[in-house]
Amino acid sequence: MTRNDGDTERTFAALPPARGRGFAQTWWGQAWLKALEDTALDSAQLKAGRRLARAGAVGAVSVRPGRLTAVVQDRDRTAHRADVLLERLSPEQWDRFLDMTVERAGHVAALLDREMPPHLVEDAAAAGVDLLPGLGDLEPRCDCDAWDHCGHTAALCYQVARLLDQDPFVLLLMRGREEDALLGDLQGRSGAATAAPAGPEGVDAAEAYATGDILPPLPELPVPPDEPGVPPPLDTETPPAPGVEPAALEFLAARTAVRAHRMLGEALRGAVEGELTVAQDAVRLAAGGDGQGAAASRTADAPREAARDRECVERLAAGSGRGREGMAAAVRAWRHGGAEALSVLDEEWRVEGEALARARAALESAWDVDERPELRGRANRWTAVGAPVQLRLGRDGRWWPYWKERGRWLPAGAAAQDPATALTSAALAAGDPGTCPPGTAPGSGQ
Repeated sequence: MTRNDGDTERTFAALPPARGRGFAQTWWGQAWLKALEDTALDSAQLKAGRRLARAGAVGAVSVRPGRLTAVVQDRDRTAHRADVLLERLSPEQWDRFLDMTVERAGHVAALLDREMPPHLVEDAAAAGVDLLPGLGDLEPRCDCDAWDHCGHTAALCYQVARLLDQDPFVLLLMRGREEDALLGDLQGRSGAATAAPAGPEGVDAAEAYATGDILPPLPELPVPPDEPGVPPPLDTETPPAPGVEPAALEFLAARTAVRAHRMLGEALRGAVEGELTVAQDAVRLAAGGDGQGAAASRTADAPREAARDRECVERLAAGSGRGREGMAAAVRAWRHGGAEALSVLDEEWRVEGEALARARAALESAWDVDERPELRGRANRWTAVGAPVQLRLGRDGRWWPYWKERGRWLPAGAAAQDPATALTSAALAAGDPGTCPPGTAPGSGQ
């Protein structure tokens, strides 16, 4: 970079090609490109400009108050002089900007660090000084005689966005004030400023909303904790109020922590669980959720907590009408697949039309002819003949494995797209290869 004409012009050497990276990484560089892209009427010219800039076709860039200049080469090596004009700030506007900046030490420190914080731009706008260009502020001039932004002026703007990323003083020079002069003015005003405390931080809500398109990007999403927290115990010397059961409260607090932990993870992944029915929520509470055992094992009174949990689960089983064994099966289903797995346990529905055709095709293609088990179908359930295993079809087309124990069908694992995989899970749960149909015994490879 060189300086010319009394330090009011800076010339930046041509930048290397920008293949594989964006032109603007900072929020103020992105705001510069937004002004270009909002102004240009021909998107094809913007695309041409991006191609030229990426290819390194923009030569040395001259920056002076009110004007950018560079020579841009077409793909056929024809050279064109491209200029982009930006209105300078008036002396009165510069005075307002300098007065505003010295009021907050953070603004001066940011400029010295080659940064342009959003509050600096917002405070300047509140003082009637627009630092960043807006719609129509970037005026193109090119010897190719285009009346709007052409590929050459667009390429120049894209290249300048890379310069702005490195040094926001490039923008201030375009607005009319060179770096050394600006810092000297700031230093002089800072020395003359009174020691009065600065006003409150922040900006007017309407102003912040109006400038929302140039705010910096949101921070990265937080990483959820590995395990849910452990609520404090309620075993104090103070007797509980009438009708309050500390054991039930501790149980609900622990389950709430587990659910909050899971919901946080789902929200960060963009998958939000829908509302549960009362019956489903009873099963969820009884299941406890992932991490509950690990959380309970860290407490000092794990046996007491286990007894409390058993008592509460029995109350949930009785209140839901499932009974102890029914609740145990429901909890098993919930742990394999949440509300959807619970619906497969409880619901028997008739498979018809296209869904039935897809199900039959999946069953026929899952095994070789000599390995295919004999399955007897009823509704959405296919039971292996002569073996305690069963497939259940969910409404989303996935297959759920089941096995029979003491006359009750129990969930054997998570759902699978392949019925052979699901039936193998059922056979593994049954644990008796001799009773399983061909292709489902453990170690069969299906």
